[in-house]
Amino acid sequence: MREFSVPAMVEVPAAANLTDAPFDRAASEPGRIVLRRRSGDVWRAVTASEFAAEVTAVAKGLVAAGVQAGDRVALLSSTRYEWTVLDYAIWTAGAVVVPIYETSSAEQIQWIIGDSGAVAVFAEGDKHLAAVAEVREELPDLAHVWGIDAGDVETLAASGAEITDEAVEERRRVRTGADVATLVYTSGTTGRPKGCEITHGNLVATSRNAIQGAIAEIAVEGSSTLLFLPLAHVFARLIEVACIEGGIVLGHSDVPSLLPDLASYQPTFLLAVPRVFEKVYNGAEQKAIAGGKGKIFAAAADTAIAYSKALEAGGPSLPLKLKHKVFDVLVYGKLRQAVGGKVQYAVSGGAALGERLGHFFRGVGIIILEGYGLTETTAPLSVNRPTAIKVGTVGKPIPGVTVRIAEDGEVLVKGINVLKGYWNNESATAEALEGGWFHTGDLGALDDEGYLRITGRKKEILVTAGGKNVAPAPLEDRLRANPLISQCLVVGDGRKFISALITLDEEALVPWKEQHGKPAAMTVEELRTDPDLVAEIEGAVANANRSVSKAEAIKKYVILGVDFSEEAGHMTPSLKVRRHAVIKDFAGEIDELYA
Repeated sequence: MREFSVPAMVEVPAAANLTDAPFDRAASEPGRIVLRRRSGDVWRAVTASEFAAEVTAVAKGLVAAGVQAGDRVALLSSTRYEWTVLDYAIWTAGAVVVPIYETSSAEQIQWIIGDSGAVAVFAEGDKHLAAVAEVREELPDLAHVWGIDAGDVETLAASGAEITDEAVEERRRVRTGADVATLVYTSGTTGRPKGCEITHGNLVATSRNAIQGAIAEIAVEGSSTLLFLPLAHVFARLIEVACIEGGIVLGHSDVPSLLPDLASYQPTFLLAVPRVFEKVYNGAEQKAIAGGKGKIFAAAADTAIAYSKALEAGGPSLPLKLKHKVFDVLVYGKLRQAVGGKVQYAVSGGAALGERLGHFFRGVGIIILEGYGLTETTAPLSVNRPTAIKVGTVGKPIPGVTVRIAEDGEVLVKGINVLKGYWNNESATAEALEGGWFHTGDLGALDDEGYLRITGRKKEILVTAGGKNVAPAPLEDRLRANPLISQCLVVGDGRKFISALITLDEEALVPWKEQHGKPAAMTVEELRTDPDLVAEIEGAVANANRSVSKAEAIKKYVILGVDFSEEAGHMTPSLKVRRHAVIKDFAGEIDELYA
């Protein structure tokens, strides 16, 4: 058993809550720019006083509508400026925010609103309002449905004009650090989602300690970020709170608008899941190959990786520095420009990034700070510091957190970030917090310096018929590094050998078909049996197998004609594969591998 603890750097008073930061800043620095919001083709600055006024107006409307302290209010929307206003308005009214992914089905919406007992919901557009309407008869506690795009937020704010500032101030101070601020329902890779009770203290203490104690170099004067991950996910939510707490300028975008928004917003840091970085790398590689510059890109990538590795081994040599400088002009500068030109750091979480990508981006000039956490740990549990990076690990615990590795290798956590419990689920709470430690379900190891490495998922360890324990994650990470592969799932539990289901990336197939003289109209179904493409996938499997023993290697695989998707129930909104759903839906293909 090994344990590593980092003392809290910022002590948060018991009475503190999430609404203190925006109102304190509005009082002390009313003209300070705290957010930027899209207005046509420009980003309009929002000052601390303007933001506090918007939040107050909506909070008054909620009070006038009869929302009480402790009531749950659901928020069903994409990532946008209004989400942050509503988040803080609901907290200011003393209520609890229940985020719902914009891609949720009517059945999922019904479960979350019904299980939380939400009395109101803010729904983004017509399709979201329709989804709520479809299940409203099953939701007796739901008294209000407000459409964000329908102008209901403005109407609600106007309806609270008679509520005094003193009444709102009194209401917002009702909640303390121990009170639940938000019920975040887990994505549910298995079973029905559980509502994680995240308190005001969890979010305030975690964000302040992460900013000041772990990534202080990011939160400097003039720093800004552009959020595009779903704010229904705890990772983006914690960054939202950290920006408001730390005075970092916050903007909102979505994936379809991301590239032009990055160019105009020019953030200094980003957060993303590994799949985003994989697609940036693979897209750049494919573009270079299509333009006849594949060898230049390959050499630039190798140089970036070598340069990054040299930073950990006494520094790069003069010849390496010169090569790096040349490629900075030819390749690296263009990659940095693609994300706005000012990004120095990126925070990655949600899954393993992979050492090669970590070294590549650091060599390019964008330092990826890989971290690790769960919904139950208010997002970050550990993170690499800008000045103390160990690529391939998920860093040291953030201040205020202790990590322990149990006898069976499971990662256990105790500290400022651990949830209060699961909503209306005492048995799940008791199981997860057994012995006062949160049991993550992940397997890991701590080195002598306190850096954590995640080695697998406890419940996803495959045990072959021969008794060999196999962690699927390392193989899956290596396979996804190939630009043609979108997703993969390693299987073999109780079977004689390990196999894999592989899906193709349709975007990457477009330039690949052109380079290999294939008709542009060739479908994924046709390509999955094409000899040239099969040879490429065969090479990717062979490369993945080099990282494991013979008993753990993939012996057989099948290329599927469809990709895993959230719509089909195979992916969570945070882009994790729902293993049980894939195994169920592709049982025939799996059985065929072992026929």
